[in-house]
Amino acid sequence: MTKPKYEMRLSLNVLEHLGINLYSNVPSVLAEVVANSWDADATVVNIEFDAAKDTIIIQDNGDGMDLEDVNSKFLTVGYRRREGQPGKTSRNRSPMGRKGIGKLSLFSVAKNIKVETAKNQVFNAFEMRIDDIREKIKENTDCYYPTAIPTNHVNFAKGTKITLSGLKKRQTFSTIDGLRKRLARRFSIIGSRDDFEVNIDGKPITPSDRGYFDKIQYLWTYGGTQKVNLDCPKVICSEDRTAKIGENEIAFHGWLGTVEHSKQLKDETGENLNRIAIYVRGKMAQEDILGDFTECGVYASYLIGELHVDDLDKYNGPDSEDSEFDDDAATSSRQKIVEDDPRYKMIKKIVAIELKHIQKSWAEQRSKEGSRNALQIPAIKEWINCLSKDKKKLATRWLGKINQIKVDNEAERRHLWKHAIIAFEFYSWDNNLAKLENINESNIEVAIDLFSELDNLEFSLYGQIVKKRVEIIHALKSKIEADAFEKTIQKYLFDHLWLLDPAWERVDGTEVIESSVESVLEQVSGTLTDEERRGRIDIAYRKTAGKHVIIELKRPSVKIGIDTLSMQIAKYRRAMSKMLREQNSESENIEIVCLLGTPPKEWEIEHERGHIEKTLAANNARFVLYKDLLNNAFKAYSDYSRKQKKVDRLSKIIVEIENFAPPINGIARDDQ
Repeated sequence: MTKPKYEMRLSLNVLEHLGINLYSNVPSVLAEVVANSWDADATVVNIEFDAAKDTIIIQDNGDGMDLEDVNSKFLTVGYRRREGQPGKTSRNRSPMGRKGIGKLSLFSVAKNIKVETAKNQVFNAFEMRIDDIREKIKENTDCYYPTAIPTNHVNFAKGTKITLSGLKKRQTFSTIDGLRKRLARRFSIIGSRDDFEVNIDGKPITPSDRGYFDKIQYLWTYGGTQKVNLDCPKVICSEDRTAKIGENEIAFHGWLGTVEHSKQLKDETGENLNRIAIYVRGKMAQEDILGDFTECGVYASYLIGELHVDDLDKYNGPDSEDSEFDDDAATSSRQKIVEDDPRYKMIKKIVAIELKHIQKSWAEQRSKEGSRNALQIPAIKEWINCLSKDKKKLATRWLGKINQIKVDNEAERRHLWKHAIIAFEFYSWDNNLAKLENINESNIEVAIDLFSELDNLEFSLYGQIVKKRVEIIHALKSKIEADAFEKTIQKYLFDHLWLLDPAWERVDGTEVIESSVESVLEQVSGTLTDEERRGRIDIAYRKTAGKHVIIELKRPSVKIGIDTLSMQIAKYRRAMSKMLREQNSESENIEIVCLLGTPPKEWEIEHERGHIEKTLAANNARFVLYKDLLNNAFKAYSDYSRKQKKVDRLSKIIVEIENFAPPINGIARDDQ
């Protein structure tokens, strides 16, 4: 017979690409071994780590292999299990393996692989070394012969034991518990329900090891709801959606759920749990499909799910009734689904519809829960009860919507509730304006009541501003006392002119003139001596309260004389007046404030103080000491705060919200 003209050969170099570089982490590799144990009808798989010997041992009690199995199945790259062993296993399991390359992943994490196996009292043992395989690759050969080793150490009657040694350090993992979680998440068949026990260092993996069932708050199920509900002990609301997908051409089951706080999906193992995983025949086929959807709603960051779609892999051998489904939906790496597969497209279409439903349902449930949580605070409940019937319903829904905002901190949520109450009061007042149309001389008191309501609202709102300003003054004072003058003063003062004068507020729209003034001030600064420049922290300009304000900060340690200070002030005034005239400014009212650590040198002489004040007044200037700045600002706002507490109804509610301590396990806390 004439030798064919053309020939295809498979090199051992295939191992380099399909095995050594197939996977990137230990959990993925071990998942392939566990899947093989499932296919071998094992009921127990033990995984042990020996850090001292740098080994991982995986042993199962499955069918094991005789010599024929080892050579024709295990050592044959690309062995198509479902054609050689069609149908289900003797335990009625649907095999996970398909392409016969998953076992090559062992080379991804270890340099040496020892296999010991027993079947029908026949024992086989051999070892494969990555260095030996690479030597054969260099020889351009297509054959590699593993090293046979004695079988007298095989002390089990049935099953397979694989020992990985020479572990690659880059493939390590953080903790055994982390590995337990990752393996638990890659399979849905581990546990007593499917008679498949997987142990790591003697401890069984259970569904709870996935680490998210106990975090799920709302649940949507798709068939098999009883099993899912048993796994999720903290679900407060669930909905079975099985009937909604029953008529689709592709079958699936599973669940989608949301957690209470989005940060619960930030896992310590490094895995992102904000995902929807796809499982096929009990094994994860794709880690996440949520990223394939352009979901921008807040709810999506709380979402997690597991969908089991066995229709993505119906093939059970050439003679099975589903033999036409030999079109594999998985990519070569077995970690993702082919995007163009029509079955995958259909799943995405169904999931898109379900996500829209979940978005609406989640918003409704979160609002109800938010309302319940808000009403646990007595001050809020009292406020609600004082409203009219219509306003009461609206206000309750109003507060509930806060729970739809992505806030994982209880203090932040209370802060939003406080401002929601103030906002609702203003909203209500705007609606009351309609009453003014019906006012006449006989019911003029209605207008008086409305004005009184508005006064109270403005008082409450300004009270919140005052409170924050007092907090800023406290923070500023503590930093100044710690000698953090330069950074702190520059950070706060120019943007908070009310520290210098409570009547001053920043005027917007002055950026053009400010840039011009800054240029002028820079020119003036150029005429100062080196010593004078070193004595300053900074200088700045603001327009406020109908005047132009120049503020110069002197270093707290600098002690300046009145003559020197006056000359500098005069330079600023002349330059500023000239610039304003050139710009045809409507006002040349200029005030100059010098912030000093200590008074001018002459201030210590009592009869000179009048002269200093007159000298400064001539240029419409004054000096302020750092300590007086803070004390005066604090006193002004503290006095207001004390008066406000006596008359401000909303402020009392807000304070009670801030101080409310929720009960723990139904027992009131002592700090309430």
